[in-house]
Amino acid sequence: MSVKAALALGAAAGLGAVAWGALVERKLFTLRRVSVPVLAPGADPIRVLHLSDLHLAPFQHRKQRWVSALARLKPDLIVDTGDNLGHIDAYDALAGTLEPFRGVPGVFVNGSNDYWAPSFKNPLRYFVGPSKSPDKVQRLDIDREHALFASLGWADLDNSATTLTVNGTRIEFFGVDDPHRGYDKLEAASGSLEGLRENDDDSSDGSSTLTVGVAHAPYQRILNSFVTNGAQLIFAGHTHGGQVCVPGFGALVTNCDIPRKQVKGLSVWRRGARSAFLNVSAGLGTSIYAPVRFACLPEATLLTLVPATDS
Repeated sequence: MSVKAALALGAAAGLGAVAWGALVERKLFTLRRVSVPVLAPGADPIRVLHLSDLHLAPFQHRKQRWVSALARLKPDLIVDTGDNLGHIDAYDALAGTLEPFRGVPGVFVNGSNDYWAPSFKNPLRYFVGPSKSPDKVQRLDIDREHALFASLGWADLDNSATTLTVNGTRIEFFGVDDPHRGYDKLEAASGSLEGLRENDDDSSDGSSTLTVGVAHAPYQRILNSFVTNGAQLIFAGHTHGGQVCVPGFGALVTNCDIPRKQVKGLSVWRRGARSAFLNVSAGLGTSIYAPVRFACLPEATLLTLVPATDS
């Protein structure tokens, strides 16, 4: 084969990959199911639906229908790790998408795209380090989004903590606002958790307790702090699983400082002698200005929490 023919073949393959990623794969929404042995012996299982990085636009009707249909799974709990909005006019679409989950307990944290509308960026910059904020961006109505989540019955964990009892297990949640933008306040989150423990009369009733950390971006400083403060399970998103991956190699970048091998899926995060299960969602969307996924399907995750002795 001549050099010219080889170059032409390579160009054709590249264009085919881009076409697949832009027109097909980014719409192949998939549900990942995992079992997490983290509950106390004898505890009833808890089904947790982890949603992240919808980057929702009002014209993305297939994504809206697919997410809404997840309500048929009858989860016991929703964890939303941010970047829900992908367009300045997506509020009504987000409300309609999440309406079937009304009444299901949930918690959430912000990502940067809950604060700021998407804007065009050179996509090649994504491969040289974590993405940076553009100079000019349009602020979104974060209060409107939070009001929607509150109406669904979901608790805000941005630099805060709360407790829920689900299927007989008392769950301590604590979380941080978007670490990628530096909005996280770890001391506020851990302080809120300590205050909650000191003032919660139910903490000494003999029921089992699970401690869960929630963040949008899984920076190592966040994960380390969560584990230090007793988290047994951590939820995060942000990475898009790498978004553009190489078969057999995996993610090229993580858009933060988490190791590539933990860019998506369930793993264990260790900090000294302590550790926690870590679920990083590859997310369901992309920026409307970079609508491509390759070797990295968009996903939601259904985690079934079970007693450690049942694993």
